[in-house]
Amino acid sequence: MAVTARAYPYFLNFIKPAGTSRGVLLQKESHFIVISDGEKSGIGECGLLRGLSYDDRPNYVSKLNEFCDLVNSGTAISDLDLNDWPSIKFGFEIAEKSLRAENPFLLFNNDFSRGTAGIPINGLIWMGSADQMKAEVAAKLNAGFSCLKLKVGALDFDSELAILKEIRAAFSKDTLEIRVDANGAFSKEEATFKLNELAKFDIHSIEQPIKAGQWEEMRKLCSKNILPIALDEELIGLQNTNEVLDFIAPQYAIFKPSFLGGWEATQQWILACENRQIGWWITSALESSIGLNAIAQFTANHKNIIPQGLGTGALYDNNFDSPLEVKSGFLNFRSTFSWELSDVLRNFEKTAF
Repeated sequence: MAVTARAYPYFLNFIKPAGTSRGVLLQKESHFIVISDGEKSGIGECGLLRGLSYDDRPNYVSKLNEFCDLVNSGTAISDLDLNDWPSIKFGFEIAEKSLRAENPFLLFNNDFSRGTAGIPINGLIWMGSADQMKAEVAAKLNAGFSCLKLKVGALDFDSELAILKEIRAAFSKDTLEIRVDANGAFSKEEATFKLNELAKFDIHSIEQPIKAGQWEEMRKLCSKNILPIALDEELIGLQNTNEVLDFIAPQYAIFKPSFLGGWEATQQWILACENRQIGWWITSALESSIGLNAIAQFTANHKNIIPQGLGTGALYDNNFDSPLEVKSGFLNFRSTFSWELSDVLRNFEKTAF
């Protein structure tokens, strides 16, 4: 089936600055692929995250347009060499499924997309001052979350421990699950000490305590079993699922489809983990509601009942209206919501350059 393809840039504006150990985010760059067969259109999001995505390169935009030009010249999407461009590969994968679907936003038929079941998610606490983080925690708890994920590594460590101590004093591990994400902020020399300190507060797990690429050091940390460790950035750019899982033997792995190359690649990681009894969950990478919808519907196809990392759609003041809604710690799909592709495309036309 011959199709045409066009890419649209779009910049998502954070409602308030989002702090991580890598800096403060004010804006998120995204790119969208719209493909058409002359009668219908489909849309996919390329969830690029500058400074972290494997395919974050100066020629990203020109390469994306080049791929679209190839499609417009008659090259089948399946024949594009997208392996070194995982976010673009996922964008085309979503767009193709969107085009084939009866409704461009109903990509998988499951209880979530039918609006009869929600997905449990963690409440994300961004880095900020101690007072800001405490206020965020209180707001998430009042909103009904039973699992919180706190970014750590930007404040002084004692302040971060004090916040965790205060939370745990009010809520036991049976009523509130706490995850922390260091984004590789700990040095290998201090990591063991910091994990022991964090373990005092019944932490569920820590994501990427040290920078990616230090396999031997990460393997040692996992083998000490001080605190369950989840690999995240460690997986970016890897093609061989078995090698890293067998060598490091983590307790958990976290999958961002935009970083891994889409649904098919993520499914391979899931199977590799399940064959090794390694826990896993899926996380969005700050996509708009379009990408988040695609990731959430895929996630709902799996019977993984632990909280997922899918609640970032409300971070932006110019996100696309969608059926996605976070309520009482669950991401829900409102099946009665009218979501039209034409409305989304009008947003692109307004911001085209």
